[in-house]
Amino acid sequence: MADPKGFLTTGREVAQTRPVGERVRDWNEVYVPGSLLPIISKQAGRCMDCGIPFCHNGCPLGNLIPEWNDYAYREDWSAAQERLHATNNFPEFTGRLCPAPCESACVLGINQPAVTIKNVEVSIIDKAWDGGDVKPQVPERLSGKTAAVIGSGPAGLAAAQQLTRAGHTVVVYERADRIGGLLRYGIPEFKMEKRHINRRIEQMRAEGTKFRTGIEIGRDLTATDLRKRFDAVVVAAGATTARDLPVPGRELNGIHQAMEYLPLANKVVEGDFVAPPITAEGKHVVVIGGGDTGADCVGTAHRQGAASVTQLEIMPKPGEERSAGQPWPTFPMLYKVTSAHEEGGERVYSVSTTHFEGDEDGNVQFLHLVEVEFVDGKLTQKPGTERKIPAQLVTLAMGFTGTDVENGLVAQFGLELDERGNIARDADFATNVDGVFVAGDAGRGQSLIVWAIAEGRSAARGVDRYLTGASSLPAPIRPTDRSLMV
Repeated sequence: MADPKGFLTTGREVAQTRPVGERVRDWNEVYVPGSLLPIISKQAGRCMDCGIPFCHNGCPLGNLIPEWNDYAYREDWSAAQERLHATNNFPEFTGRLCPAPCESACVLGINQPAVTIKNVEVSIIDKAWDGGDVKPQVPERLSGKTAAVIGSGPAGLAAAQQLTRAGHTVVVYERADRIGGLLRYGIPEFKMEKRHINRRIEQMRAEGTKFRTGIEIGRDLTATDLRKRFDAVVVAAGATTARDLPVPGRELNGIHQAMEYLPLANKVVEGDFVAPPITAEGKHVVVIGGGDTGADCVGTAHRQGAASVTQLEIMPKPGEERSAGQPWPTFPMLYKVTSAHEEGGERVYSVSTTHFEGDEDGNVQFLHLVEVEFVDGKLTQKPGTERKIPAQLVTLAMGFTGTDVENGLVAQFGLELDERGNIARDADFATNVDGVFVAGDAGRGQSLIVWAIAEGRSAARGVDRYLTGASSLPAPIRPTDRSLMV
């Protein structure tokens, strides 16, 4: 245990965010650079090194949290990053983007604010990059086996890196023009600057992983061709079919899925556009959906100069304390104020959209809503609560329903789906088709980045065993693992 009294003598401190007036004028990450450096060692010292570290179970990756907390407290950053990388290929991603179920499971959190695990994690990996400790891990020998990975999100990248390090020749196929999947185009720059992805890609290239962009399997390259070229295939194509809102007026101009809107803002930052084809500038913006993707739309709209931003959520406002039905160490649904919410806008709970109203040119102008409440366990409209609000740009951020079956990938491979509409797989992440595996949201459904990386690592073990008869690669989870998960 690093500091036996740390949890008693040190209060919780987190990374400082830049002033709102400053950060909404750029796309840089919202945190004050270097704000963690003076405090992170003591924050790591708050870890109690519990006999039963529930944070391990809270993290799908099984991160060795007490171990690297101890090293961070002692400022042995090289050892800390080694322990961090032992279970996580991309801690700079999770340290910025994960909602931290590990902190919800922290034993200290029973009666005190939990250890700032995310902040410690991101400090360790940032120091590792700055100090040159992150190096390519080139395999000592090649197996002679080949594997294709479809999709370059966190699951696909994790599977590819693990398989490359095991000695297999790996090619990652990405239908977009850049590598990264939703990390690249679904996550705004102010949450994670894309330089973090770029340097990981360079590390993977140095290790031997090959990347092919602008190729969609099922359309540009058939499943049959892919199976002829490779000994194994990992489908990590995500759950990209967005949930729609079939109400009158949905066809009006100015109503877009979040994943139509957010990528264009990222492309401006990448230099592809001077101004995005879809912009919130000067408009009354309504975001439908109260989750993280909705918050991303809110923050993006602020930076584009929206006249107003309103976020709608059909469910009631969550509480600020755990409910009896979500006891420690489960991951609770709590009221959360993200950096985007700090920047302004209005959040409205327990409302449902009834229809949209447009102008004579077919552009959306108003959104009509009604308040809802639970009656006998069902959401029911409250009479007399109908109203309309201005809406010149509407983004739908209501989640995803499953993997894309329209491009032919599922049908061409002949993949079976489970009862939830995801690609079915066994304990080794193998599908019903010999040599074809699935990892991430394509097999799990919409989930968290830590689950994606854990699935990619676990699927890589299944592929390695299929190709060689045995595997020493770690497998942190099984497909049926759903403990502590929302």
